[in-house]
Amino acid sequence: MTCRLTLSSICLSERNLPEVPNLQEVGLPDNVQERIRLKPKRGHKEAELDVTGADGSSFRLILRQSTLNPLDFSVILAYQFPQTNVFLRLRRYNGKSHEHTNKLEGDRFYNFHIHKATRRYQESGLREDAFAEPTERYADFDGALQCLWQDGSFVLPEGFQTKLALNWDGET
Repeated sequence: MTCRLTLSSICLSERNLPEVPNLQEVGLPDNVQERIRLKPKRGHKEAELDVTGADGSSFRLILRQSTLNPLDFSVILAYQFPQTNVFLRLRRYNGKSHEHTNKLEGDRFYNFHIHKATRRYQESGLREDAFAEPTERYADFDGALQCLWQDGSFVLPEGFQTKLALNWDGET
């Protein structure tokens, strides 16, 4: 069985960029957990997984976890524009490791937060996902990954283990 992701809940927000197509389902490989291996990389562990939507759209799941601070992490879902190496970060679930400021609104907070791609920020010359909202929906890396599964309407196969086994010795 294949995991599927329906991105309509992510892409229909009024703040999202309309250039992103009406995204259908994204199939994850059956062996997704074996394929997501967090590898050591300059003070953190990182993994990437490329997946393809039912309509041929390409996406990348990017996972980062600090080796020193368990609250320093990012879980990212990015859309790849066709026939390019350009990615649009649709969602970024960050840990509570730094203060975030929404530059256009001027609000500042120190909390777990979810970045969202917005037209307004992109048109202002800022990163498309620079806007973020604080959240209490998760308190760790696995919780952020759970939020991505929920927000993206992932349909997970029976018996799918949604929690990734992370340990701090450089292996997963």
